[in-house]
Amino acid sequence: MISKLLLLVLALFSSSVTGQPSNNCYTFTVGQGTGCQYLCNLCSTQLGTNNYYFTDNVCTYDSGLGYCTGNPIAYKQYTCCAAGEEKDEL
Repeated sequence: MISKLLLLVLALFSSSVTGQPSNNCYTFTVGQGTGCQYLCNLCSTQLGTNNYYFTDNVCTYDSGLGYCTGNPIAYKQYTCCAAGEEKDEL
């Protein structure tokens, strides 16, 4: 029983992403080795839209390449928000 509980606790703490959605925004922290494409997919899933932006522009959609680019820093907090009409779609 204790070993199962220990494994569950370790699994929770070793997760590479933690966060919580709030007011059409999602704030989260990522672990080492997490790239922008993952961040973009995460925001799209959490916000329920492909029309969002990062408040610090850590990642942007490159239409020429067809995917998200940028350089996220491990263990830094990021926020993405659903965009209104004034923002470009990612």
